Amino acid sequence: MLGIGTAARVAKELRRDIAAARDRDPAACGVGPVEIATTWPGIQALLAYRLAHALHASGVPLLPRSIALVSRALTGIEIHPAASVGMGLFIDHGSGVVIGETAEIGDDVTLYQGVTLGGTGFATGKRHPTVQDNVTIGSGAKLLGPITIGHGAKIGANSVVINDVPPNSTVVGNPGHPVRVDGRRPEGPDADWIHLPDPIAEAIQGLASRIGALERALAELSGGEAQPPAEVRPLRTVKGPNPAGG
Repeated sequence: MLGIGTAARVAKELRRDIAAARDRDPAACGVGPVEIATTWPGIQALLAYRLAHALHASGVPLLPRSIALVSRALTGIEIHPAASVGMGLFIDHGSGVVIGETAEIGDDVTLYQGVTLGGTGFATGKRHPTVQDNVTIGSGAKLLGPITIGHGAKIGANSVVINDVPPNSTVVGNPGHPVRVDGRRPEGPDADWIHLPDPIAEAIQGLASRIGALERALAELSGGEAQPPAEVRPLRTVKGPNPAGG
């Protein structure tokens, strides 16, 4: 039933969402909560979702989906009224974000533009991802199916994830490959999408090393001179300043 308790809960969740935007968005530095609430599309989409979700949970017909439809048209962010979204969600820019009906999102999660929490096939029941607390999902990433993204995980931009992701790990690529970075990941969002591990380059480098060892062994057997190993050149630097600051 709708009532004062529901309104108080929605207001509390909205305050937490605004605080998350102020903490994680460099553009919000020095910006007041009223301006964030009225001009940040991610906050507006969350406000509409939280209202629609409360109406949906109370069994109100038509109105929750209507609110979601208007919110999508105004913000470019689609959140199904039946989805479960924790507190402190920050949707940066937000255009093209889709959160499906059975998706579950924990607390203090960060989503960038173009993220999809979608289903696969036409199966009913639980068919969308579960995202645990303190997860950061980069621009354009697609998380498909009833998978679980572990606490503190980081999904690289444009990754396609179709399997469970262990906690405190980083996923890159299509299909996504989980890579543990320096043991456990630190808490909170990390927007450094430049210095991510590259499992494909690492695999190629490993193959090049094996080929070099075989060539040296063959040269010793034949009495010839081994050729210098081929150089695997990285496509990007692996060290440098964090573009997200810090």
